[in-house]
Amino acid sequence: MQRAAPGENKTRPDATGVSARTITKGDAVVAIDSFLQPYDTDTPLIRMGDFGDGGYLVPDDLRGIVACYSPGVSEQASFEMDMAKRGIPSFMADASVEKPPLNVPGAHFVRKYLGDRDRGEFMTLATWVRQTDPDPAADLLLQMDIEGAEYATLAAAPRDLLRRFRVIVIELHHLPSVLTKPRFQKAALAAFEKLREDFVTVHLHPNNVSGSVEIAGETIPRVVEATLLRRDRAHGLRPATRLPHPLDRRHNPKRAALALPERWLGEAC
Repeated sequence: MQRAAPGENKTRPDATGVSARTITKGDAVVAIDSFLQPYDTDTPLIRMGDFGDGGYLVPDDLRGIVACYSPGVSEQASFEMDMAKRGIPSFMADASVEKPPLNVPGAHFVRKYLGDRDRGEFMTLATWVRQTDPDPAADLLLQMDIEGAEYATLAAAPRDLLRRFRVIVIELHHLPSVLTKPRFQKAALAAFEKLREDFVTVHLHPNNVSGSVEIAGETIPRVVEATLLRRDRAHGLRPATRLPHPLDRRHNPKRAALALPERWLGEAC
């Protein structure tokens, strides 16, 4: 689990590439809806990690991926352990813990947070990959759970770097705030717009621990897990109409599952 960098969600056009134009609530709604609407593909989803918190659904397209980058370790490392079982080493980062909870074979850990600049205990995704990249010509996987810092981190990442990731699994936090509060919207919209060029959402799952918020008569989960697949690997695209997936599991089995907004299902963009 990662805390936000000082000033993490403030407007930084030099870091995110966001222009100075005013972002309206309508802009945010359109951007979030179009980014999160999921597709089914010809590649089946498999579960990596525990059947609970720390486990995620990813496309069964891992052959040839040379490393998993996993910022936001906290108390979970079952995903990275399953990666290791497939011969994929993990690079893990989190300044809030002294070490990962499991001794994952082949894993490398650094006590740093991710953010939109290199400063103190924070580093950028670009710096991290540059310092550790096992094969600059090969594909990577990104599994990110960094408590709201994901937007500024991804907005600051070079597009060429993001294209290196065949699969991105990301927990998107503060979604009601992204829809309604300008200080969250700049970095979030920059991240979504950058990712949409090269990735398609192939799975969504709301976190039932974090709850939801009603906005304009519609219930919006505070946190969702999104699995993205690079477009050159996404074959047979068709709008997803049936969720949850059979492999999905509630984060807290004692709480009711959360539904996704209907407008995120059906006709994907």
